[in-house]
Amino acid sequence: MPQAAKITAVDALPANEAKWIEFQKITWSDQEGKSRVWEAASRKTRGQSGVDAVAISTVIRHPSKPPSTIIILQYRPPADAVCVEFPAGLVDASETPSDASLRELHEETGYKGKLSYISPTIVSDPGMSTANMQLATVEVNLNEGDKEPEQVLDEGEFIERVVVPLDELFERLEKYSKEGKKVDARLWHWAAGLHFARTML
Repeated sequence: MPQAAKITAVDALPANEAKWIEFQKITWSDQEGKSRVWEAASRKTRGQSGVDAVAISTVIRHPSKPPSTIIILQYRPPADAVCVEFPAGLVDASETPSDASLRELHEETGYKGKLSYISPTIVSDPGMSTANMQLATVEVNLNEGDKEPEQVLDEGEFIERVVVPLDELFERLEKYSKEGKKVDARLWHWAAGLHFARTML
């Protein structure tokens, strides 16, 4: 059984060692014409599409089971916690976000499906980062007796896949949070929207 991941050191990262991100000093003029400076982190990997990453909300349809979705659990060093997230990943240099969505879903979960929607480009943490993404919805249609597919993980990826009925998702995320796991904001907002639409409208 794999051991628990843990942080062994935290050091300042010299710019010449940074493979994935860089710091930017942004000089800008505010609404009163005053010159200001903003600090931001920026990905170095943005390709032709202009989109850094995709996250995938999945709807699994089965003849005898309730509609479900797929979430993943993986340790994230910046949070120093196991995080609960949508399947997600970076868009390759020459890839479209739509293609990346189907590829990442298959790699991280083993499932294949049909892209039914992809969002406009949205920002992830605009006060601190230039990072952006698109949120895809992929429908997976299963038949009776279909076996759970194998994940296609890269070396060094440790991702646990969890299939959750949609009407249990909000409560499952609350449970994970009480266990000390950290829930990704995009997944939380999506689940909360489903929950509030069901219980408050």
